Amino acid sequence: MMAESVQRRFCTTGMLTDELDQAGRAGTALFRKALIPLADGARSVAEADAWHLLRRSGLPPGQWNVAIYDADGNYLATPDFWCDEVAFAWEIDSYRHHTSLEDHRATVARNARYAAAGIVVLQTLPSRLRTEPDVVLGELRAAFRAAQGRPRQGSLFKRTA
Repeated sequence: MMAESVQRRFCTTGMLTDELDQAGRAGTALFRKALIPLADGARSVAEADAWHLLRRSGLPPGQWNVAIYDADGNYLATPDFWCDEVAFAWEIDSYRHHTSLEDHRATVARNARYAAAGIVVLQTLPSRLRTEPDVVLGELRAAFRAAQGRPRQGSLFKRTA
């Protein structure tokens, strides 16, 4: 419920934190725990699941839901997770948000921009974060190593929050 409220811009994570602080400690532990990945930039339950998995991965931190641009200022994408250090994007792509022809076109266009810019991207179904987390963790580490191992010239991307 909190993720949905933040994603739809009904409130901010700061507003939720303030509400929890006003409520005191009793009975708020679960809400406080659920708010941590949202405060770090995750915007859905699936992204919060991915956030928790990333924390287990041993990989360096990155940013969640940050717009990235090429060196000329052209918009590339807003990946669910972005590690600028190696130009690695992780997309949690649900069937629900990619069912229409237009949504599918947008996803294909986004992936084409990633490929053209030399970005390594890993796409993961949300359900797999819970049903096969260890397999996803292996894919995440392997994709990151692939990004790390390829040649990259200078700072190709600018980030904006």
